[in-house]
Amino acid sequence: MKADLECFPCFLRQTVMALSYTNLEEREKIEIVRAVMDDVRDADLNEPPAYATSFIYRTISKLSGLDPYAGIKKKCNSDALTLYPLLRKRVLDCPDPLWAASRLAMAGNIIDFGIFKSVDVESAIERAMRPSIEVDDYRSFASDVGGSKEILYLLDNAGEIVLDRLLIEVLTEMGKTITAVVKGSPVINDATMEDAEQAGIGTICRVIDNGTDAVGTILKFCGPPFLDEYLRHDLIVSKGQGNYETLAGKDKNIYFLFQAKCDVVSRDLGLELGAMLLKKNIPEGV
Repeated sequence: MKADLECFPCFLRQTVMALSYTNLEEREKIEIVRAVMDDVRDADLNEPPAYATSFIYRTISKLSGLDPYAGIKKKCNSDALTLYPLLRKRVLDCPDPLWAASRLAMAGNIIDFGIFKSVDVESAIERAMRPSIEVDDYRSFASDVGGSKEILYLLDNAGEIVLDRLLIEVLTEMGKTITAVVKGSPVINDATMEDAEQAGIGTICRVIDNGTDAVGTILKFCGPPFLDEYLRHDLIVSKGQGNYETLAGKDKNIYFLFQAKCDVVSRDLGLELGAMLLKKNIPEGV
């Protein structure tokens, strides 16, 4: 997908939101916003929104010298871990644990502080566990999982990854070998290796980073070790809207688990804002 005119005010809104999590003085924040305006002006609308956003957050990080979301990421992980035992029981009590775990992983995608100032995880969980969602390719997903030995799992946000842990656990209990992927450096509230450790992901599967701080998964920015894994794997589970923006249409067997959290993405999908999706990738030209 491509960025849109509506992305421009959102770029600045995200900048102001990120700076609100810092203790910088007002004049420092204003200077950073002015610098970001150059990134916004130069945004390539032929690329996904996540592409321009990557440069914006790099500017924020460089000029502030801070990771604005460091504190909130730890809190999100901690809060989600308190829910983990009950959610784990909910998965195990379900006649189809893979279905339940995939729905809960989808619910976790609400934890996105690049878009929201606050989130209601419990409400998202109840919505995700309803019999029907807006896009549901679960039957195809279950079939492809059944026929795969190895799965590449692209993680998204801190906090959310605790719910991803549930799905990864189910997959490993099915005999699948999972390689989970985090960001190479902090960006927004996306999960890094530190978050994966806090969430306990490394205790159940191999965890690697993608070698970049870009939003989503922009392949030309990723490191060779990750690209080798991306090319080698026949099945990819991709969490989050940013990964959908940057990987949709690629010639890979990818399942996108996410919620449509902005008007531009919702319109591209032809769905209402807030739609939940377990969507099989359709390569361009097919």
